[in-house]
Amino acid sequence: MTSYPTVLVGKTYCVKTFGCQMNLHDSERVSGLLDECGCICVGDPDDADIVVFMTCCVRENADQRLYGQASAMVSAPTPPSGKRVVAIGGCIAQRDGERIREHIACADVVFGTSALASLPQLLAEAFEGNHTGVEVDVEEDDRPFSTDLPSHRADVFHAWVPIMTGCNNFCTYCIVPYVRGREKSRTMESVVSEVEHLVSDGVREITLLGQNVNSYGRNIYGEPRFAELLRKVGETGIERIRFTSSNPKDLLDETIRAMAEVPAVMPHLHLAVQSGSNRILKAMNRSYTREEYLALVDRLRAAIPDLALSTDIIVGFPGETEEDFLDTLSLVREAGFSSAFTFIYSRRPGTPAAKIPDDTPHEVIQDRFDRLAEQVATQAHDANQKDLGALASVLVEGSSKRDNNVLVGHSEKNQTVHFSLPQGSRAEDFIGHIVDVRVEEARTWYLRGSVEGDPR
Repeated sequence: MTSYPTVLVGKTYCVKTFGCQMNLHDSERVSGLLDECGCICVGDPDDADIVVFMTCCVRENADQRLYGQASAMVSAPTPPSGKRVVAIGGCIAQRDGERIREHIACADVVFGTSALASLPQLLAEAFEGNHTGVEVDVEEDDRPFSTDLPSHRADVFHAWVPIMTGCNNFCTYCIVPYVRGREKSRTMESVVSEVEHLVSDGVREITLLGQNVNSYGRNIYGEPRFAELLRKVGETGIERIRFTSSNPKDLLDETIRAMAEVPAVMPHLHLAVQSGSNRILKAMNRSYTREEYLALVDRLRAAIPDLALSTDIIVGFPGETEEDFLDTLSLVREAGFSSAFTFIYSRRPGTPAAKIPDDTPHEVIQDRFDRLAEQVATQAHDANQKDLGALASVLVEGSSKRDNNVLVGHSEKNQTVHFSLPQGSRAEDFIGHIVDVRVEEARTWYLRGSVEGDPR
């Protein structure tokens, strides 16, 4: 049994998370570690003895949000214990190390993406004053996956399951390979075992995580084995399987077959395209063409006719012309995306794209972004109309922030679905259960309807 520092017993903590699903998972492991140390979770950082910021450095605004929120801790009320320790973890910590203190003077502890297990000792040293101002632990080595650490899941019915870390693709705009390292897969046995444990713990849905899940297993088996993993995970009894992220260049036909044949795999795929211009795709080092991407979409839809397809798109990559942008706009229409995450290019120091000169005026890039957003919204609205009057199978996640009598969940196609709590029912009888909702209203970003039958 692991022994944790006694100085942390009874300390309150709050974890603030920025960025991707991998960061959300890491935050759950940090919370689990602090629970094991005898710490108590609180919702407001002002009330916490320990404030942990789990950071993302993929886009510049994530840096700015961290600097603003972390620096605000300097003027925050002193906690009842009389001392607060601020810890910075995640990708910005991995990238900047001790230099974080140039922006965040109150940072007491800094720990990298592979150093979650070291956090209790680092915090203890900070509380006891046995440190020199900033504790840095960012080395990459053969430490075990964070999945070996205890977890404090946000939901009892859903779990994040990392199957690999790191990335070997080196897209020219992306900082991830530099802060998460090279691809490293877990064994198939360990992933399946974890999912079996989660099923026995009452989890209904899992999301398999990786910077590029389609490369899963390459470093340990000599070839990608994601399709085989999907089939084995599907045999565990888990009811819903999702996964992210997928790089189009590695999405094999055998994976498409597994998606179509494993009942638990949801009919939704997030397949980042980033651009519809071959010239820009090459500059991004994406390793596929628009023609290859659209051919892949055709194969996906042939195998899974009701597939909901979402994507990521960057506008304003250095050197993008109006013609390049129009290629992207036409690809969005041809691929038939039901939703998309759209971003204005964010220059990341240390990446190859950061060295590419570009004098495109911001107002031109903003105009392109607005036109893309309008096209995406139109397609999202049209996609949702197809489900008007249909039954949507919804995993209920909680109450609406605006109305406690309205419950919210996600359909199999990952659509947000709202429905009113049936008269005489309690929300707790629905949350974490699956219900059938008859869709009576189809808006751009959500569906609304009424429950038919009992929760299950």
